[in-house]
Amino acid sequence: MSGSPDVYAAALNPGRSTLASAVEIAKLAEANRFDALFAADLLSFGAQGAIGAQEPLIVLSALSAVTTHVGLIATVTTTFQHPYNLARLFGTLDHVSNGRAAWNAVTSSVGEENYGDGDLPTPEQRYERAAESLEVVNALFDSWRPGALTADGRGGAILDAELVRPIDHAGTYFTVRGPLNIPPLPQRRPVQFQAGQSEAGIELGARFAEVVFTSLPTLDDAITYAKKIRTRAAELGRADGLPLIMSSFHATYGASEAEVRRLVRERDEATDFEAGRLALADMLGGGIDLTGLPLDRPIPESLLPDMRSVRRRRGRVEIFSAFARSGKTLRELIIAAKDTGHWAAAGTPEQLADAIAERYDAGVLDVISLGGLTDPRTRDFLLNGLLPELRRRNIIGHDYRGSTFRDNLELPPLPPI
Repeated sequence: MSGSPDVYAAALNPGRSTLASAVEIAKLAEANRFDALFAADLLSFGAQGAIGAQEPLIVLSALSAVTTHVGLIATVTTTFQHPYNLARLFGTLDHVSNGRAAWNAVTSSVGEENYGDGDLPTPEQRYERAAESLEVVNALFDSWRPGALTADGRGGAILDAELVRPIDHAGTYFTVRGPLNIPPLPQRRPVQFQAGQSEAGIELGARFAEVVFTSLPTLDDAITYAKKIRTRAAELGRADGLPLIMSSFHATYGASEAEVRRLVRERDEATDFEAGRLALADMLGGGIDLTGLPLDRPIPESLLPDMRSVRRRRGRVEIFSAFARSGKTLRELIIAAKDTGHWAAAGTPEQLADAIAERYDAGVLDVISLGGLTDPRTRDFLLNGLLPELRRRNIIGHDYRGSTFRDNLELPPLPPI
């Protein structure tokens, strides 16, 4: 069932890894019973961290060969990809991993310069295209009816072509006859993740997502978001408890409270505030100039963007606009922008476990993204501090539950074909 106490994910950043180091991290994650590896994606050279970023599906396909249980979550855009290709790519990943594939569907807010001469589509257009893309992909996965392919008892298979049916989709953005030209998937469909917190993102997630990946910096944000998206999902007839809520967790670990205070102070003191003005402007939609504003005063209300004019990452802009309206100074906002609107906490492993338990007990945290396996110090705190403490509290489990990613997430059955 949803709300399982042992669902968590390790963030994988293949942009900073050779294949050898990515393999090392994947094996370490599986040995420590992480449920999944999560690979982000970046489509533009100028995006933060984009230099050297690698294509997630290819990296995760390689990692599928050296793991047997850990789930493989690839972030791939619907804005610049065709659903027939997406179905074939994720279907193949599900096959080569024996049922461990998951798709984090996003609508890109960058990269349009690399996919044609036009401007970035509006958020409304991007989400309309995403909804149609998900409809097509799911229809293609379901184009093979039960019994279409059966074992012949001699190591081969028998195809009943009458049970493989075209989807005959003709929509606003795509015309796809189908059916899908790869065999039925081990999971029938890869697990569907979705990232997006604007109103359009909530609607898309409520309709399609089994897990939503969120940036929810406070408990109140998490409670408000979970109630809104699950209420809408129930109105759409989704199974009880869907979608699961996945939150990233930016943790600063210390062995004592004194060390935590020192690490936070050093991090803040190391801030490049001039570069930070540009980063914060990006968090606010990219259309404002913060040059020359005093660091220790709030941003004037008149500079904050009108959400109707924002074309990029409205959910992120909403978070930082709310921070600004709460009275935070420009200095505080620039420091907050280092975590890009994600949930951030600093403490000992026990204190960080308290923060996680608070959200888990409130019913607004089902999956947590825990980064830091690539750094020896953070890895030690994570594997020998935080995870044992979460297991001691029965917030996460001790082993995998089944052979597929769906099994391990304990998701409700897919709707019948």
